[in-house]
Amino acid sequence: MTALLEVRNLEVAYGEFAAVRSVGFSVHAGDLVTIIGANGAGKSTILRALMGLQRARAGHILYQGRDITAEPAHRRARLGISLVPEGRRILPDLSVEENLRIGAYSLPNAEIAPALERAYALFPRLRERARQYGKTLSGGEQQMLAIARSLVGKPQLLLLDEVSLGLMPKLVEQTFDTIRALHQDGATILLVEQNARQALAVATHGYVLETGSITLSGSAVELAADPKVQQAYLGA
Repeated sequence: MTALLEVRNLEVAYGEFAAVRSVGFSVHAGDLVTIIGANGAGKSTILRALMGLQRARAGHILYQGRDITAEPAHRRARLGISLVPEGRRILPDLSVEENLRIGAYSLPNAEIAPALERAYALFPRLRERARQYGKTLSGGEQQMLAIARSLVGKPQLLLLDEVSLGLMPKLVEQTFDTIRALHQDGATILLVEQNARQALAVATHGYVLETGSITLSGSAVELAADPKVQQAYLGA
C-alpha cells in the first residue's frame, strides 16, 4: 500500500549546521504518527521542510506517490497539506472568522460556509468568539483557532507542531482530546511534540528523533513501553 507521505533520507541544514540528518519515515492514510524528541532535536525543522517553508539539502519528500521536494509551500497546500505551526501564529488583528476564512482561501465559494460551520461545530467556543480579534483570545482558544484554520481547507494531511507548547495542563488535555477526536473522524495527522506521554497516548505509530536523526521507531504502544523512551521522555 502506497504511503500518503514518504520521506526518504531527508537532510536539512541552516548554513553549515545540519539540523536533520538522513531522516526517513512514512505516514499512511488514516494514521496518527508522532515524532517525539527533546527541544532542538529537529522536529519542527522536519515539518517546515515537509510544508516547503525550509529547503531540503538532500533527500526526497513524496506525497501521494509524487515527489514534491522542490514544490513551493502554496502548491503543497493546494495538494492537501496543512501546517499548524509552533506558537499558533494566528493573525491577531483579524477576527476569529476572518482567520478561518483565510484558511478556506482555496475552497470554492459554495464550500466556505459549510467549512466554517464544521469548524464551529468542532470548536463551539470559536463560534461564541467569531467577531473577536485573535489577540483577545486565551492561549487555549488561540490553539483552537490555529487548528480550526488549518482544518477548514479540508487537508488530507494535517501537520501539528508542538500544539501543547505554553498551555496549562488542563488545556493540554483538551487539545489532545481534540486531536484524538480528529483522528477517530478519519484525519491523517503527523504530530511533532515534546510532550511524549500525551503524543504516544494518541498516536498509532511513532519515531524518536535525537540530534536530527531517528533513533527508534515502532507502534506508539511499543515506544511507550521501551525502557529507553521511558527513561528519556516519560519520566520513568
